[in-house]
Amino acid sequence: MKKLSHTDNQGKAIMVDIGGKEIQTRIAKARGHIRLAEETIKLIKENQLKKGDVLTVAQVAGINSAKQTQNLIPLCHTISIENVKVSLSVDNTGVIAVSEVKCSGKTGVEMEALTAVSIALLTVYDMCKAVDKNMVIDKIELTEKVKK
Repeated sequence: MKKLSHTDNQGKAIMVDIGGKEIQTRIAKARGHIRLAEETIKLIKENQLKKGDVLTVAQVAGINSAKQTQNLIPLCHTISIENVKVSLSVDNTGVIAVSEVKCSGKTGVEMEALTAVSIALLTVYDMCKAVDKNMVIDKIELTEKVKK
C-alpha cells in the first residue's frame, strides 16, 4: 500500500510540501446527485420554491465554495483558481451537479471541484428542506483529473 501523503513518519497530519513541484495547468471535474421527491422536482422546474431560483443559487454557492476550500479543509493549499464552472440540471430523480476547476499551480484542484459539487447540493437541500423531508445526497465523485 502507498504511504499517505498527508502524514509524517509517526502518522501525524502534515501539509504536503509542494515547493519542489513544477507549475502545471491542473483541471479537476466532479459530479454529484441529490434525490428529490417528484413534487420537489416539479417545484424546481417551475421555479416555485419560496427561497427562489434553486439552480442559480446553488450554482453560485458551488462557485463560491470552490474558492473557499482552503478555509474549509485544513491541509489544502492556498491556490490561485483561474476558473470554476458549476452546472446543475434536473433529471427524473433529482438534481445533478457538475463542476470543473482550473488553475496553473503546483498542486491539484480535486478538493475544490468536490467542494463545489458538495456545497451546490447542500444548497439545493437547504432550499428544498421545507417541502421535501426525504432528500438524499449521493454519488459525489471526482470524474476527471488532468495536469499538463
